[in-house]
Amino acid sequence: MGFFGKLFEKKECAICGGEIGLLGNRKLEDGNCCKNCASKLSPWFSDRRKSTVEDIKAQLVYREENQQKVASFHTTRTIGRNTKVLLDEDARRFMVTAARNLAEANPDVLDFSQVTGCDLDVQEHEIEEKREVKDKDGHTQHVSYNPPRYRYSYDFQMNIRVNHPYFNDMSFKLNNMSVEIRDMNTMNRMGSYNGMGMRSSNIQGNILNSVIRGIAGAALQNSGDPRMMNHDFAEYYNMGMEIREALTAIRQETRDSIAAENAPKTAVTCPYCGATTTPNAAGCCEFCGGAINA
Repeated sequence: MGFFGKLFEKKECAICGGEIGLLGNRKLEDGNCCKNCASKLSPWFSDRRKSTVEDIKAQLVYREENQQKVASFHTTRTIGRNTKVLLDEDARRFMVTAARNLAEANPDVLDFSQVTGCDLDVQEHEIEEKREVKDKDGHTQHVSYNPPRYRYSYDFQMNIRVNHPYFNDMSFKLNNMSVEIRDMNTMNRMGSYNGMGMRSSNIQGNILNSVIRGIAGAALQNSGDPRMMNHDFAEYYNMGMEIREALTAIRQETRDSIAAENAPKTAVTCPYCGATTTPNAAGCCEFCGGAINA
């Protein structure tokens, strides 16, 4: 069978058994998947082509179970403008989504304890501004100012690393449009400012990347950096730091709580009955039921 014969050959979805349309095939390692089944996978999942039919079936079972978590999710805090981080602080869970209809989108619900790291990546783009002049033949030339002038634009990338069976990274932009700063005082300052890793040297394409973590983020907030005077820059920067601090702080609280629950119980003397007892899960004497250390 020639190329075009294979192209128009009818294919069957190995997941649901339905017929796959001409442009609806999604290749798997050992079979084919229809567009509808593929759309039900996690939006953070990127290894479909390397996945087997059984892998995909298992993930779809997980995704169905996730719908119940979405239904019981109670948002106590929302961070973000476009793509948002939703927190259920009571259940110690979170989700990341831009969807308005959560039931339809079925965003992955994760436990805080699954977070392994969280960084804000501020991407700085440098563009030199030039002026137009006419040469002796009347042709327009673009020449540098003396001293050179630059304008800068910024994008704010949030990277949440997680321990999850189907993905290990949730990366998304906080801003829809790049934030531009043209103030000359800021530009002059940026030529030499190091800023705890914010800017040190140009890399490919005059794009300056900086990953903000912990003390570096606090240093920028308190350094008097002129960029923080730009409303949009400050808003997205603070937004990213709020996400980072929320997820990492609550993650640590969750892990400490789990560690405390799993710690060996120590025998104590009950103040009510005098028996030597190991408090139960409710913190009560196993003999008389009295509250220990209440």
